[in-house]
Amino acid sequence: MQKRKISLVILAVSALLLAFAVWGPERLARYKDKKTLNHVTVETVDDAGAGYRYSLSNNEKLYILSKCLDNQVLPGNEMSAMTRQTDVDYGELNGTYAFVINRGDSLEKKISEEEVLEICNQGLEELKGLGIVPETVKELQAADYNAVLYSGIDVLEPRNNLAVWKVSLSTSKQNADKSNRLLDVYIDADTGKIYEFYVRTPKVWEDILPDEMIEKWSTYMGLTDWEHYEDANPLLETTPYFRKYKFPGMDEGSTVVTVGFYEGINELFLKISN
Repeated sequence: MQKRKISLVILAVSALLLAFAVWGPERLARYKDKKTLNHVTVETVDDAGAGYRYSLSNNEKLYILSKCLDNQVLPGNEMSAMTRQTDVDYGELNGTYAFVINRGDSLEKKISEEEVLEICNQGLEELKGLGIVPETVKELQAADYNAVLYSGIDVLEPRNNLAVWKVSLSTSKQNADKSNRLLDVYIDADTGKIYEFYVRTPKVWEDILPDEMIEKWSTYMGLTDWEHYEDANPLLETTPYFRKYKFPGMDEGSTVVTVGFYEGINELFLKISN
């Protein structure tokens, strides 16, 4: 009799366990759904990685811009100060790096040409204060200059990109006086820093201290680890008056920065290339 009772208990427990295994999970799922569906739940989570935005170092931005500008360099015989063109069409460029006109649609706030010129004048005053650009250089006037926004893009890694303004002395005025004028300049659209410039000056090459100039400019730009670039081919320049410097870039690449001078027209320039 005792054994029969034990058997019945075991049988009942087994039946209960079997029933729970079949219907239990479904019942629990319905219960949980009933508690969560159509209800707003607030949770506190660790947001240490929230809002991450990929950003480039100043050396990397300089490198990308130099690669992009190389896609629009004119032949050597057209690069002299007397024949330098400022109306090149960049829209059809192909290659690993692209330098294309940016219509401003991607900018959170569109910047007018007048505002760009104001930013450029601020940068110009900063360069004057550092002794990089002569004090005699005139302030830019809106009526005399054109400003175009460009995007420099690493085509294989599109997240590697930057926006720059190119500001140029207008070519619409015939025989315009270019003395003590800024002719061409590239400006970082985010920081307002001046990457590259060409300027007419009363100074001569003997008055210019390239090493001191590049040291001050690299500090101004927030660049690091520059060194002299002694392997430069002099045939690539249209003037004998220049010094070249090298900055580390990306993937073991580097950017070459040239401080140079066109004698006769007294044009001082700082340009970037690869």
